[in-house]
Amino acid sequence: MKKTRIFGFLLVLMLLILAACSNDDGKDTANNTKDGDSEKTDAQASPSGKLVIYTGRDEEMVQGVIDQFNEKYPDIEVEFLTMGAQQILERLRGEKANPQADFWWGGTQSALIVGADEDLLHAWEPSFINAIDANHKDEKGRWFGEMLLPEVIMINSDTLTKETGPQDWDELLDPKWKDQILIRGVLASGTMRTIYSSMIVRQGADTPEKGYDWLLKLDANTKEYTQDPNALYLKLTRQEGSVSLWNLQDILLKKHTTDYPFDYIYPKSGAPILVDGVGVVNNAKNLENSMLFVEFLFEKEMVTKLANDYYQIPTRTDIDKAAMPEWYQELDLKTFDIDWQLMSEKEAEWMEYWDTNVKGRGK
Repeated sequence: MKKTRIFGFLLVLMLLILAACSNDDGKDTANNTKDGDSEKTDAQASPSGKLVIYTGRDEEMVQGVIDQFNEKYPDIEVEFLTMGAQQILERLRGEKANPQADFWWGGTQSALIVGADEDLLHAWEPSFINAIDANHKDEKGRWFGEMLLPEVIMINSDTLTKETGPQDWDELLDPKWKDQILIRGVLASGTMRTIYSSMIVRQGADTPEKGYDWLLKLDANTKEYTQDPNALYLKLTRQEGSVSLWNLQDILLKKHTTDYPFDYIYPKSGAPILVDGVGVVNNAKNLENSMLFVEFLFEKEMVTKLANDYYQIPTRTDIDKAAMPEWYQELDLKTFDIDWQLMSEKEAEWMEYWDTNVKGRGK
């Protein structure tokens, strides 16, 4: 009987030990499962999917920024399509019911205002919102100015110097520049539409006829309206003309990173300073990735890098000037007053009139 009791006690003890071990294994299994779920959650939280960009920016710069973005977010597949700012606006209009793009990168202030008014852009508040001047962003957060683009006089530096080229806008009307002026096709270019519209404003927006007359005189000296920027660059390089009107960033890029013989003259009376910006497309298929790209693009380190590598004048007001390149610190951004809201409302009307009644009629 005593042996039986001892045997029963040992049996119970063994069963208790086995149960305890089983519980410990269960705990380990539960912990392992929990860790696995955590890893799975982290993987799911990592940004992935696609991002489709419509851009008017330099293709090499765009690819460079995307490469750096993919270093940080390797699981996001980025596609981009390059076209003029006005073409982007028209394409977004056509795709409004079924957006094919997620992000508009590189639009004039006028075009972005129109896009916002037509409900093409998503309203939100990025982290850098307070670092952008009120004049350089939409009050409802539908677009944000990324950089400032002074519109200046472009010259072939093999044939002209800063001293011998036209010093101001009105000098472009002098007969000595007849057939020396090459202009990028106006209607498809946000830059050119802004320059031409600002010339109308400069003569008096309440009397656009004065502006049309000024543009008619410019047309008389214009040798050709080129199909796109590349054609403009090639013809200017071949000395088919010696003068053009273009944005400062592109001129500096071509001057310092290519063999193109380009330079610029900052007009004495001031230049229209275009706000070139970005916007997230309304109802974008990849909304989160689009907003993520905006945040990346406006990071201080990226803003400084783009200024040094691609001659961008940032809109962020909290950038350390000591970190900015020498050319930036030497700039004197003199401008003249422009009612950008009015210009965005009138631009289409003015440019349609110019195309129908002014272009090619100054000869």
